[in-house]
Amino acid sequence: MPHPIYNRPFSYAPPATPLSIIHEDAQIVIIDKPSGLLSVPGKSEPDCVEARLQARVPEVLTVHRLDMATSGIMVFAKTAHAQRHLGLQFEKRMMRKSYLARVWGQVEVESGIIDLPLICDWPNRPRQMVDHARGKKAVTDWEVVRREDGATRLALFPQTGRSHQLRVHCLELGHPIIGDRLYAPDEAFNAAPRLQLHAHSLALRHPDGGEWHEFEASCPF
Repeated sequence: MPHPIYNRPFSYAPPATPLSIIHEDAQIVIIDKPSGLLSVPGKSEPDCVEARLQARVPEVLTVHRLDMATSGIMVFAKTAHAQRHLGLQFEKRMMRKSYLARVWGQVEVESGIIDLPLICDWPNRPRQMVDHARGKKAVTDWEVVRREDGATRLALFPQTGRSHQLRVHCLELGHPIIGDRLYAPDEAFNAAPRLQLHAHSLALRHPDGGEWHEFEASCPF
């Protein structure tokens, strides 16, 4: 049975919070993206992480994106070599990523794997949906971090990087992410002022020499 479609009003009001740079060297920049800020420019919204960072570090190049509503760690390249190197790591799924989420309700078991293919719900884009016939493979490992009153904190480990993957997979688990404008029912949506999803850690091979480095961004909720 398809999930309900929520047509909640939205206007882009990016936070004025300055970007937090976690690490910078000759090849890469690691930042902590605030919730509510686009990763790259929209059709009529030039304010974004890319633009703000280029104002400080003009040579930076985008490697990947986070959803506007998601906060947390992002990596940018400072050279074409680094952009290619990092892009290949994402393409080959070499990056190790973890997210933290607060989901609605009490998750009863301690851990699991969600393996559900996703495709764009085109009439309702940018929503995504499960489609076993046409969807692209999407896999998420998860485990319980802590149970709270009416909510559960989960650690999420995506094996793939589909659009809205974690949001749809949590929905399919029966526990939508709190504050999710697109997928959460009213009670869960209204329980927090923002999407309770944060990119917590990212492990990568450094473009200069290939050594593994892991970076973290503290969870703000």
